[in-house]
Amino acid sequence: MKYHIKAERISLDDLRKRIEETDLVPSRASLLDGLNTKTKVLEQHGVTTLAGLRKELKNFKRLVTLSKAAGIDTQYLILLRRKIEGYFPKPSALNAFNWLPGGKIAKLREEKRIRHAAALYEATSSVESRTELAKSTSVDVANLETLFRLADLTRVQWVSPTAARMLIEAGYDSASKVSAADAEDLCEALVHVNGC
Repeated sequence: MKYHIKAERISLDDLRKRIEETDLVPSRASLLDGLNTKTKVLEQHGVTTLAGLRKELKNFKRLVTLSKAAGIDTQYLILLRRKIEGYFPKPSALNAFNWLPGGKIAKLREEKRIRHAAALYEATSSVESRTELAKSTSVDVANLETLFRLADLTRVQWVSPTAARMLIEAGYDSASKVSAADAEDLCEALVHVNGC
């Protein structure tokens, strides 16, 4: 299982729907202005997937070229790039989970070259893989399960390792549970955890 979404499988139409269904912060609300038309224009210029769009927007020179060719404002594309990059959070270093036993983290880093949350998530994404990793590192399955849950939660935009720990303590131990949560219930649970 991959840490990030599979951008090559997400069409621009899927991306448009995702943006439209998101409660955007005010600074990104202008992304909705003509979004349908703009995604169709991008498709006409050969950009058909999130992966393709990300590639075109990653380099400023390519972004400007696309802006001119498609007739889409450069600032709009920069804002779109920021939104898109939010779907690919930078994985936290394994050392950021500093409340866990240091020896366990060191074993994973040194013996298996697992240095960040993405590698950890991918290496522990199934019960079988956690069992095998436990056998080969002497890090017990319970610790690997905790690390997997923490890594899963850090896939959510703006969730740090510390926030992931709080979410687990609040009863939200997976990205899917956070996604399905009622916002008020989640907030109340986090306030309770933070107050303890």
